[in-house]
Amino acid sequence: MTAFDAILLASFGGPEGQDDVIPFLRNVTRGRGIPDERLEEVAVHYRHNGGVSPINAQNRALKAALETELAAREIELPVYWGNRNWNPYFADAVREAHAAGDDRLLAVVTSAYTSYSGVGQYRENFEQTLADTGLEGTVTIDRLREFFDHPGFVAPFIEGVRDAVRDTSSRPAGSLSAGAATPTHVLFVTHSIPNTAAEASGPEHGPGGAYVAQHLAVADVIAASAAPGVAYSLAYQSRSGDPRTPWLEPDVNDEIRRLAASGVQHVVVVPIGFVSDHMEVIWDLDTEAAETAAEVGIGFSRVATPGVHPAFVSGLVDLIEERLNDVPDAERPHLTALGPWPDHATVGASQRGTADAEPAVVR
Repeated sequence: MTAFDAILLASFGGPEGQDDVIPFLRNVTRGRGIPDERLEEVAVHYRHNGGVSPINAQNRALKAALETELAAREIELPVYWGNRNWNPYFADAVREAHAAGDDRLLAVVTSAYTSYSGVGQYRENFEQTLADTGLEGTVTIDRLREFFDHPGFVAPFIEGVRDAVRDTSSRPAGSLSAGAATPTHVLFVTHSIPNTAAEASGPEHGPGGAYVAQHLAVADVIAASAAPGVAYSLAYQSRSGDPRTPWLEPDVNDEIRRLAASGVQHVVVVPIGFVSDHMEVIWDLDTEAAETAAEVGIGFSRVATPGVHPAFVSGLVDLIEERLNDVPDAERPHLTALGPWPDHATVGASQRGTADAEPAVVR
């Protein structure tokens, strides 16, 4: 067994009031030299919601749910919560844990897929946190593997898609590669990233790297289980930055327009790239994508993200137990041929000299 002292719930963070919005966006875009005037163009999404991002409340709820599930299984690990871009920051959580004598942390990162922002950047954040707090060589941080195809993450989507498709009262034929017009279409959606970043996530997995391959594989599993015979495709949302830089396409709004032109009457949007219904979900999908569907005259419904669905919370604790019990890869649950994704090297292990710091996939 591997001993850990505590769980670190690690997330993106978000503003909790109008005065927080621009400072938060400065944190998100640090090092890119973006003036406040341009940040205000993005700030409107948060301003519309009172300057409050839903993500913090959702992380508080997830922290409480994890604590309840851990206690039910008699796993005595406290849960600390830290963010990349807003209070409480990673440094706050690590200092709190260290003060309580909890120096070996296992991070539950609210990112299910492989990409720089979902994996590599968190690793850099953890490394910088240990340096900034002066706890290098004292605190170590491991993280759960990417859980894109873990049953606990996928099950809530299967349930949601099944219910949504049933409500549309049609069962058309189709597949991810099919182009035939159908009354109902399941549209899987995730965050767009630059093409170069997607390729860097694992070029051995083909065009779009591991990032695209993982999403396509999960979409296949959900569609086959929840809506066999219903047409589906993958689209992207929330692109930003220099418009001259190629990002993953098609954009969700462009795809909705294409589907309407092809004869689709209702689109079921499934945000498989997201763990909770945060700002990019409720604005980019519930607001903008829903408006696009209304403009082109087709029905729109949106499946919920896992949030604190019992299957998801239970699945995360399964993943924690997997690490505690050193479960071999062959016994680790996964629903696609890509999994189970490998563990990553421990942050801080080289200084502390821990035995489990073997090389691992880090992107």
